[in-house]
Amino acid sequence: MSIFTASGKRRRVLHAGIAAAFGVALVATVPAMSTASAAAPTHNTLRPGVMPLVGHAAPAATGAKTLSYGGGIDGIGVMDGKPKVYLVFYGTQWGTQGTDSKGNLTFSKDAKGGAPVAQMLFKGIGTGSEKWSGTMTQYCDGSGVATGATSCASTAAHVPYPTGGVLAGVWYDNAAAEPQTASGHQLGVQAVAAAKHFGNLTAAANRDSYYVILSPHGTNPDSYQGSYCAWHDYNRDSSLTGGAVSSPYGDIAFSNQPYNMDSGSGCGVGFLNSPGTLDGWTMTLGHEYSETITDQNPAGGWTNNTGSSYSGQENADECAWLKGVTGGAGNVKMGNGTYTLQGSWSNLNNHCELYHATVS
Repeated sequence: MSIFTASGKRRRVLHAGIAAAFGVALVATVPAMSTASAAAPTHNTLRPGVMPLVGHAAPAATGAKTLSYGGGIDGIGVMDGKPKVYLVFYGTQWGTQGTDSKGNLTFSKDAKGGAPVAQMLFKGIGTGSEKWSGTMTQYCDGSGVATGATSCASTAAHVPYPTGGVLAGVWYDNAAAEPQTASGHQLGVQAVAAAKHFGNLTAAANRDSYYVILSPHGTNPDSYQGSYCAWHDYNRDSSLTGGAVSSPYGDIAFSNQPYNMDSGSGCGVGFLNSPGTLDGWTMTLGHEYSETITDQNPAGGWTNNTGSSYSGQENADECAWLKGVTGGAGNVKMGNGTYTLQGSWSNLNNHCELYHATVS
């Protein structure tokens, strides 16, 4: 999904309006899961790309979880070129910037150390022969993929294996403080500013780009506290109608990444490891990334349209907050370290997978 309340979705795409209330609030405090899977939500208030709170994930895999192709939006279904991930540390509340021995930006008010780990994760994806990325390579787009397809023709353009890492740039935007409760619209505007900052000034430059808007400790972007853990969405090209946040640089994929360690076990602190301070942080970052590259402009890519209780979910939503089961969360070794990540739905094998061979 787009909203990670432990996995998430925000069913509504950005060009239809980024900022919005959920209608039904989730519980403010969610205990860490102790079972192999979490119960499905009893309501449908999450938007596509949202990572829900722990305890609001879908149950174990069933045949009702098959994903199908949405036909693309503005000619975009999946990220069929090598992903370029840009991390934007938004607002002066991050504190004083420094640099660690590995070249990562550090911040004086990042008490949990999330910033350098986020950078290392995206440097590590696609290195050390990791197979976590392989699951996403089964999904595709292009003129040879019919709307509603559940598999890819041999001529389709697949999500590529991201050899050598995906981190393309890091920006500390400390021109001003981030609003205490930045709206979805404001986060979308920040993504457009990031595209300009990094010099991605055309639709072609942003076709395979993804901007992660990371909010500092103590803030509550899009009122995430007690509701979800993260979401992803997109801004629409200003030449097209219907964009809540118009972009002069083509469609722009981005995510809202709160400092969700502030939510404790509700966003995965201690989910798999002990103390596991950044378990949920890296799982959330991986969740939204894997959904963005398979459903770049929600819901033109791969989502669940079975008419079941899973309808509207993306690949990572269907596997959120699982442990001790096939395709559940695990510690994934990459070329530069080990990171706690969740599995993704595999249409090829009809279950969640933490690892999969590259499909090409």
